[in-house]
Amino acid sequence: MSRIIFIIFGSFLFCIKILSQDALEIVRRSEDRAKGKTSVAEMSIQTIRPEWKRDLKLKTWTLGNDFVVILIQSPVKERGIAFLKRKKEIWNWVPSIDRSIKLPPSMMSQSWMGTDFTNDDLVKESSTVQDYRHIITKDTQIMGRICYQIRLDPKPEAAVIWGKILLCIDKKDYLLMKAEYFDENNQLVNTMNTTEIGMLGGRILPLRIELIPRDKKGHKTIMEYHKIVFDKPIAEKFFSVQQLSKLK
Repeated sequence: MSRIIFIIFGSFLFCIKILSQDALEIVRRSEDRAKGKTSVAEMSIQTIRPEWKRDLKLKTWTLGNDFVVILIQSPVKERGIAFLKRKKEIWNWVPSIDRSIKLPPSMMSQSWMGTDFTNDDLVKESSTVQDYRHIITKDTQIMGRICYQIRLDPKPEAAVIWGKILLCIDKKDYLLMKAEYFDENNQLVNTMNTTEIGMLGGRILPLRIELIPRDKKGHKTIMEYHKIVFDKPIAEKFFSVQQLSKLK
């Protein structure tokens, strides 16, 4: 009897491991599709509040998972502000004071430029691939697409800001259709929805994304991609603190 229980339990653990490996590969493929080996993108972000709206235009550069640059191009007041991720370091170039500021990990959960995105959401100090455990929980349907729902639980040693993440990734094209972000008490904080899909940079991608905080009525942030080029060579030296003041 004990042998049978051992075999059943062992089979259960094996199945969990396979599901976890499959889930990890799905998340990895989704990220790779959205970023490529390198990417250069032009986008806009609209922050909506009950009394006002604000629009930002951005240009971004990425190299793998370790290097990101974000440059604000408009409005005039914020033009030239830039952010750099270089491996685990996050820097912010502020033209008005002519200096770069290194952001501490404690700032990753704070709002990015007054939007509903956090600093971590935009510059990705944490990694949904490396810093979480993954398991497929069910299938769901969004915008007519059958999706995997994958639960991400932080690894014990990972310095992350979310207690749990639920991702819905399209089975056909590995598009991230929805993401729900929970705090350490398992309370829903933000929901991100893909609301428009289309061809960009030679591949089908989410074109319009809405981020809605759960407890802030009338608050919303909309991100739209307008242009993107994948896999164009970018030297690692481009992603340097010294380069931030030279961006255009």
